[in-house]
Amino acid sequence: MIEGRRLRLGSIALASILSACATNRQSAPDLPIPAHAVVGVQETQLNPEFWIRRDSSGDHVVLDARAIAAQNARLRELDPSVHDIQKLPATLSAAMVRGWIDRLSARPDEKLFDEKGQALTAAALDDLVASLALDKVPDTRNTRYGLIVKRADLRTFPTLMRVFDSPDNTDIDRFQESALFPGTPVAIVHESRDQKWWFIVSALYAAWIDKSLVAEGTAQQVFDYAHRSPYLVVTGPTVKTVHTPEEPQVSELQLDMGVRVPLQAQWPESKPVNGQHPYTSHVIELPVRADDGSLRFVPALLPKTEDTASDYLPLSQRNLLRQGFKFLGERYGWGHSFNARDCSGFVSEVYRSFGVQLPRNTRDQAVSPALNRIAFTSADTHEHRLAVLRELEVGDLIYIPGHVMMVIGHDQGVPYVIHDTTGISYRDKSGVVQRVALNAVSVTPITPLLLNREQPLVDRITSILRIRPEGLKKT
Repeated sequence: MIEGRRLRLGSIALASILSACATNRQSAPDLPIPAHAVVGVQETQLNPEFWIRRDSSGDHVVLDARAIAAQNARLRELDPSVHDIQKLPATLSAAMVRGWIDRLSARPDEKLFDEKGQALTAAALDDLVASLALDKVPDTRNTRYGLIVKRADLRTFPTLMRVFDSPDNTDIDRFQESALFPGTPVAIVHESRDQKWWFIVSALYAAWIDKSLVAEGTAQQVFDYAHRSPYLVVTGPTVKTVHTPEEPQVSELQLDMGVRVPLQAQWPESKPVNGQHPYTSHVIELPVRADDGSLRFVPALLPKTEDTASDYLPLSQRNLLRQGFKFLGERYGWGHSFNARDCSGFVSEVYRSFGVQLPRNTRDQAVSPALNRIAFTSADTHEHRLAVLRELEVGDLIYIPGHVMMVIGHDQGVPYVIHDTTGISYRDKSGVVQRVALNAVSVTPITPLLLNREQPLVDRITSILRIRPEGLKKT
């Protein structure tokens, strides 16, 4: 996903970009077109084991825990899109707070429509701006902290109102920015006019959040929780705690891939947790919001049958394939809407299960100064780009404007990717452009895909990231 409202390409733009006509230039060998119409994809290729069998070095650890920690520290230090909130000053100036809000919540200058298909009026837009309560930002304020207690949407404005580019396309809510997961530390920096929303700053995003989904605590409480050991890491796409009427806030609570939760290692083996014997589950500790909004911690049970690990997974190509394919078929969700994720959220959460942090949006991922990157320009020829693609390895990330794809391997010399996309277009053997609406995490080849009348998608690749010690060299 691309940053908020101002750059609206994102994965969603792939729907229109890839539907354009193509030239006669061939960028890939002829690939079969199965009955499902996704060019070059057979049923066997929808299984990670197909790709694992093709890679003899798949178990090799490409970055160990120490190298990942160093890369994450470099990201916090060098990448302007990443916030080290633990290092925020004890007092925030009005300029700092207004700067965060202004970067996100500018008055929309494009035409937007509500869920009834009605265009937003100037008065409605004025009211959205007024809801920011910027006139209430004090000259200085103490920095406050909290923990997310439930999967929480991040919004452009302090409202649940969904808005769209056109009255007949309600898939992409333009006020949806991202989501945060239970246990995520945030800095609380401002309150909306109606006092129902907070503007928060997290490590990877600054936006508006429903304040009922944040429990406020001291800096020590918040950051001690985030670093507590021992812990579990969620390695499935999602897991859920057990149902418990005794503690409704942690009953069937969803935790997404890469979420880290502390274990209650000293919990007595036979002592019930919220009315249930714990021997079939892990006893974990979760943050909840007290009636007064303050932070407290409670035990919860996470079944041992759920997909978790005692630490972040080893970063190997085999594990990357297995983690990525766990999302196969999940509905595309712009800004983590539909209880899902978009293209950059998908690759971020796959890599987060290894402890690797990435910027939230494609725009920032593709140019991050902290990551190994190969940049392409208009001077790079089509043939040169194909030569680079032939050298790609599992886990490499390919960027076009507003979209990211993760390489899963090569078949018959053609590079394949897994990506969260709205759809693809390609030219069939008779030269007719075919459009396939996917709206899901999907497997596709790269080289047959179309970008516009003049270019294959390959010709619009802006950069390639390789999450490994050495950079990717142009051939």
